[in-house]
Amino acid sequence: MVKKSFMGAFHRLLHPRPVVLITSVGKNGKPNIMSATWVTPVSKNPPLIIICVGESRYSHKLIEETGAFVVNIPTKDLLEQVELCGSESGRYLDKFEASGLTAKPAKTVRPPIIDECIGHLECRVVNKFSAGDHTIFVGEVLAAYADEGLFVEIYHFPINKSVKQSKSLNYPAFLICFIRSLQNIFHLRGLSHLDIP
Repeated sequence: MVKKSFMGAFHRLLHPRPVVLITSVGKNGKPNIMSATWVTPVSKNPPLIIICVGESRYSHKLIEETGAFVVNIPTKDLLEQVELCGSESGRYLDKFEASGLTAKPAKTVRPPIIDECIGHLECRVVNKFSAGDHTIFVGEVLAAYADEGLFVEIYHFPINKSVKQSKSLNYPAFLICFIRSLQNIFHLRGLSHLDIP
């Protein structure tokens, strides 16, 4: 099989990845929403996650100003809002107003949570690193909560069952369905090896 170079979009070889909505707020108090996939946990104790944000992004400025962000977990019902928040800049558009999403006060940080999302991780920035054209923000998770019944603390994969056969709505099954629904946003339909049944 001939291997084709994808250096221009090397990161796409790691997709699909779960999409989140990151909320931030600047000194002026105006909140913003950014769609992101470059998010991962890096420590359980202390609870730390990282998000990678382009230095030119409006959210980058807001996170640096107030030192906090919230990672909100959307569902497939929010596909249009996820696409909007990932394709427009908060410099010129109030994304809460444009998307119809609802800002609610967070428990521990200044940026709001998105009420329509099913999970939230409230974080304060404890470190940051320059990584080329992005900044890696290390966030200490101060609060993590989700709609009851949708997440479990320990993964349990169905043994000898497909996702369709599994009756329990555990996190992995939910994640697979969620990723499948988001493939169009990231133009991955042509990558057959990434297709999820």
